[in-house]
Amino acid sequence: MKYLFITGGVISSLGKGLTAASIAMLLEERGLRIAIVKLDPYLNVDSGTMNPFQHGEIYVTDDGTEVDLDLGHYYRFTQTHLSRASSVTSGQIYGEVIKRERRGDYSGETVQVVPHIIGEIKKRILEAAHQDENNHLTIVEVGGTVGDIESLPFLEAIRQFRDERGRDCINVHLTYVPYLKAAGEIKTKPTQHSIQSLRGIGIIPDMIICRCECPLDEEIKDKISLLCSVHRSRIVDEVDVSHTIYELPLKLQEQQVDNKICELLHLPEKEAPSLKLWREMVERICHPKQKVTVGIVGKYLQHRDAYKSLFEALRHAGIAYQVEVEIQPFESDKILKDGNVNISECDGYLVPGGFGTRGWVGKLMTAKYCRENKIPFLGICLGMQVMCVEFARHVLHLPDANSLEIDPDTPFPIITLLDEQERVHALGGTQRLGAYPCLIKPGSKAMEAYGTLCISERHRHRFEFNNYFKEAFEKKGCTVSGTLQNHSLCEIMELKEHPWMVGVQFHPEYKSKPTAPHPLIKAFIRAILRNLGWVEF
Repeated sequence: MKYLFITGGVISSLGKGLTAASIAMLLEERGLRIAIVKLDPYLNVDSGTMNPFQHGEIYVTDDGTEVDLDLGHYYRFTQTHLSRASSVTSGQIYGEVIKRERRGDYSGETVQVVPHIIGEIKKRILEAAHQDENNHLTIVEVGGTVGDIESLPFLEAIRQFRDERGRDCINVHLTYVPYLKAAGEIKTKPTQHSIQSLRGIGIIPDMIICRCECPLDEEIKDKISLLCSVHRSRIVDEVDVSHTIYELPLKLQEQQVDNKICELLHLPEKEAPSLKLWREMVERICHPKQKVTVGIVGKYLQHRDAYKSLFEALRHAGIAYQVEVEIQPFESDKILKDGNVNISECDGYLVPGGFGTRGWVGKLMTAKYCRENKIPFLGICLGMQVMCVEFARHVLHLPDANSLEIDPDTPFPIITLLDEQERVHALGGTQRLGAYPCLIKPGSKAMEAYGTLCISERHRHRFEFNNYFKEAFEKKGCTVSGTLQNHSLCEIMELKEHPWMVGVQFHPEYKSKPTAPHPLIKAFIRAILRNLGWVEF
C-alpha cells in the first residue's frame, strides 16, 4: 500500500478536495485502485449538525455517514468506495480515546495526545486504506491550514506514519501564490512560510502545487524550489480554471503530476491515459448549444456550497444535452409579495432539502405556481413534502394541512414522524440516512426516467409522507410512483396531469457524476427542454 498526504497552506478554501479528487482520477485512469480519506480537525463527530452557512453542504454516503462536501468531489471525480471510514474528525478520535479510557482499556496509563490520540489517527488511516484489499494507493486529505492549532495532531500522525513507512509515503503541499496587482508582482513569501511551518513539524513536502491566478514563470518556480528545498520538477502551478472545475485533472496531467507521483512512490509506470471521454465532457461544457434557467427556491442560497452537489448535478444533466443550465437563486423567505411568489420567469423550478420553518410559505407558493402554470418542478426531500402539503391545501381543499415539523398541532398532518422517530430527541445521526431500495410504479414518469423498476437512493430526513392520505391524493391525480421496498413509505410522488411535477424523498444529487448524470435530474432538464418546444429533445 502506498500513501499520498495532501496538506494546505497560507489560506483555507484553496481546493484541496478538488485537487485530491483530480489526482485520484488521473491515477485511476492508470489502472490503480484508490482509497480516499478526509481528516477534519473539528470536534464535531460528523458534519450532520453543522450549519450549511458555515460549513457548506452535508454530503451523505451509502452507509449513512454525514460527511464533508469534499467527499462529494471524490464521488464525482472517481470510482472510489466512500464509507464511514472515509471521513475522520477530531471529535471521533477524541471520543473513541475517552471511551476507551472510561472502559479501562489503557490499564491505568496516563492518556495523552502522544501516543494515544496520534495512534488512533494512524489506525483510522489504515482502516480507510484497507476497506478493499485490492487498493494500491490511499490519498489522505488533511483539512485546515498548516499552522492551525487544531490540525497539529493530524500532522504529527502523518510525520510518524511517514517515518514508519519510508518510501511508501509522500506529501503534496497545496499553497497559495498571490499576485499583488498594485505592485505587479507574484509573491512567494507566504509559500515559503507555509513550507517552513510544515518542515518545523517534521514533514518535508515531496511536491508543491501552487494555487494561483495566472501561470508561474520559470523564475518564480526556481525560487520556490530553491527556498523550499523541493526539486524544481515537482513545483506545479494550479491556475484558476476558466470554464469548469472538471478542467482541473486535464491541467494537472499537462504538467505530468500523475507521472511524478508514480515516480515518487515507485508505482508501475504506464503510458499516460488519453482521458478521451473526460475531454469530450469538458468540451460539451465549454460549447453548449442552448441555455435553460432553473430557479432554486431554498434557505441557504447566500452560501453556494450549501447546495454544492445539487448545483453540480443540474450542470451534469445539462452536459448530457449539451445545454448550459443557469441557476437562478431565490431566498424562500423573501419571495412573497402581496400573497404571491415574486420570482422571475425561469424554465423550471426546484425546491431542495432543508429543515425548519423559515421560508416554508414561499416554498409552498412556488409549488402552487408551478402546478397551476404547468411549469416543470422537482422537489427534493423537503421539496417533496412542500409539494404534498400544497396539493392537500389547494386541490384536496384542506387549508390547515401541514407538516408536523412546521405545525405540531395541524389537524391534517400530511407529513408526519415515524413511530420510532417520535422518541428521538438528539439531532446528530438520528435521521433516515444512507441508501435505501425503492420500487418504481410501471408507466410512471419515474419509470421513464430510471428505466428500471428497482433503484437505490440516499436519504437524509426524519419526516415522511402520511399514508393515511394516500388514497385521497391518488383520486385527485397525485400518485405515489415510488415506495420503499416493502411498500411502507412514499419515496416518489408525481402529478399525472402535468408536464413534469415530481417530488422525491431522497437526494438524487448525491449520486450524480459529470460523466454519468443522475437519471431523475436528467429527466427534469429534458422535461424543461420539451416544455420549451425544443422538439429534438
